[in-house]
Order: sequence, then structure tokens, then C-alpha cells
Amino acid sequence: MRIDKFLKNSRLIKRRTVAKDACDQGRVSINGKVAKAGTEVEVGDNVHIAFGNSSIEVKVLLLTESSKKEDAVNMYQVL
Repeated sequence: MRIDKFLKNSRLIKRRTVAKDACDQGRVSINGKVAKAGTEVEVGDNVHIAFGNSSIEVKVLLLTESSKKEDAVNMYQVL
């Protein structure tokens, strides 16, 4: 699954276009490597997202094409 789609489906970022912009600006990395919006993410990958002065790192646990808001939290684990 593309990283921009994962970020949107997991509700880490609200809109896919915002996720794409974050990737284009170099704010998203997968396993320590800067990721473009089309970079594939897999179960077990560590994703780091920088938001201004704060950042979050999560481990991918589940990939689904769509998810309900209640199920989105099960897609990742905060590290």
C-alpha cells in the first residue's frame, strides 16, 4: 500500500493530499529512509512523521484498503 494512502486510512493524517505534501517535503520516513508519496509500506515497517516541532513514530500492524474510524487505531502501534 502507498504510504500516503496508509496515513489517510489510519487517520494519522486527515487527507491524502496533505499526506502527499508531507511526503514531498521530506517529513515522512519509512525505516529511516525518506519516503515519497508512492513508496510502498508493508506490515512491520516503522514510519516516522514530523509535524513542525513534534513528531511521531509508529509501527505498521495492519494494511486495509478502507477502515472505519474505530478500526483505524488497530492499523498501527505508537513507538
